[in-house]
Amino acid sequence: MYDKKIYIKYKLNNRVYEDDLYQTQHYFIEDNTGENELKITIIPREKLELIAFEVRYQRKYANEERFFCNGYQSWTTSREYRRGDKYLGVTKLVNLFPMLKAAAESSGDYMFYRYPGGSNVFHGYTYAYFRKEGEIELWGSLSEKQGYTIFTADFNKNTFTVAKDVEGLIIDAPYELFNLLRVKGGYDAVFDAYFNAMKLPKPRTDFLAGYTSWYNYYTKITESIILRDLDGLDKVKDSVTVFQIDDGYEPAVGDWLLPNPDFPNGMKPIADKIHAKGYKAGIWLAPFNAAKKSRLVAEHPDWLIRKPNGKPVLGCAAWGGAYTLDIYHPQARAYIKNVLQTVVNDWGYDMVKLDFLYSECMLPRKGKTRGTIMCEAMAFLRECVGEKLILGCGVPLGPAFGYVDACRIGCDAALSYKPPFYLRLHINRETPSTQNSINNAIQRRHLNRRAFASDPDVFFLRENNLKFTKDQKLLLAKINHLFGSVLFVSDNAGDYGEEETALIKKFFVKSKAIIINVDYEDDDDVNIFYLEDGVKKKLGAKISTGVSNVNENIQ
Repeated sequence: MYDKKIYIKYKLNNRVYEDDLYQTQHYFIEDNTGENELKITIIPREKLELIAFEVRYQRKYANEERFFCNGYQSWTTSREYRRGDKYLGVTKLVNLFPMLKAAAESSGDYMFYRYPGGSNVFHGYTYAYFRKEGEIELWGSLSEKQGYTIFTADFNKNTFTVAKDVEGLIIDAPYELFNLLRVKGGYDAVFDAYFNAMKLPKPRTDFLAGYTSWYNYYTKITESIILRDLDGLDKVKDSVTVFQIDDGYEPAVGDWLLPNPDFPNGMKPIADKIHAKGYKAGIWLAPFNAAKKSRLVAEHPDWLIRKPNGKPVLGCAAWGGAYTLDIYHPQARAYIKNVLQTVVNDWGYDMVKLDFLYSECMLPRKGKTRGTIMCEAMAFLRECVGEKLILGCGVPLGPAFGYVDACRIGCDAALSYKPPFYLRLHINRETPSTQNSINNAIQRRHLNRRAFASDPDVFFLRENNLKFTKDQKLLLAKINHLFGSVLFVSDNAGDYGEEETALIKKFFVKSKAIIINVDYEDDDDVNIFYLEDGVKKKLGAKISTGVSNVNENIQ
């Protein structure tokens, strides 16, 4: 373990203090750090409001060294960085458009983490690793219940910082700040050790394959479209395990149980028909959100999380803007629980895809950190859903560990392989992008079947409503199959010809491939070496264009 210094900033009696001491008249730091762990507890002598707490190390970075940053939430770009790279936040262009700025900042950590703006400074959440000459040095938080753990590598100053996001935290009793594991070794060995140390409950599934409606129709779905696409899967029926209805079945986000004329028979009969096909029935919700135009907001404005100035927190920009229900408001909490239990018990859905979950912890409150709030929110959702499956999405990953059975590990894929000009501006780190979706599937591969069944998002085989070449479609499908355990399409399989039908049967099978190594020649060119059916294979691809040798890897 490297020599370390602490930094603490706190407020007491309306006065702000900063120190690097292990004890003062206001607190005592209990440090039980060992060779391969970081364990620190603060014991306040008086009631304190913490503002910041960091452990700072000097670390000399080699030129060839890489640092992996796990992004803030499901959609956030996550990858290895090296000297000379820039860690981009929200583009400055959004400052010209206040509404766009609010939308861009809402989904990430931009409101509470200050991005440096230059090169060689990188940060990530919950766990991080250094890679040099094939050896991995992993640092991982064993729990985020006390607050988010933020790792920052500064290649300019040769420093490594482990911080706890303690904004809003008020303590008057001993408080564990860090319980981290440090382990060195090969790629798979260090992640096996990390997840074994967390002792997570086993997810209720390790593989799902089937359909989700979003990437063909978005919110423009009807009962007839859903039932048509359900029947369209008949030709690949033996390969399907789940059929999921996405956004659009509800009259407005938040009004989940109100009738929608486009679904005149309600949602239970559809679940029954899905079950009759032999599939699990899945349905999408954003349980913490309520669209500005919803009846829920009009009738219960007191249920919303509000800023100190009294204005409701904008949880996301979707649906014309949506606010966030406060899980600490008893009636809001009861409403969320009733919705979810109605969906899984009365309607009969086996899986809920729960989205935009990050919005619950945007604002620290009740003397709790963002990480504490998010962990308590995930525990609450599991309580509501019981033993049914949870597919998490738009969720900070650390708090999701142990509560979700499957989880998105990248941003939304796009309907055009080449991103439109406005997406090429890099609005934020959560922007929909097929390239980033592929990247996250590869770079977060260590999560699959350790933390949960990884959902890399959809792949496509259809011809209509899509701007992909055949090889681009096959590359996305092959990457998802190699690195994911939730394999979805949004195609109407009833339109498939013989070739597409044969392909979906190949991709809707749980992969037994063993990843040997992944080598990025640069940020764009990747070579994936793996064993499949006893044969050593190499998949080489240029991610920006989708040009690859994928046809050699599909038999």
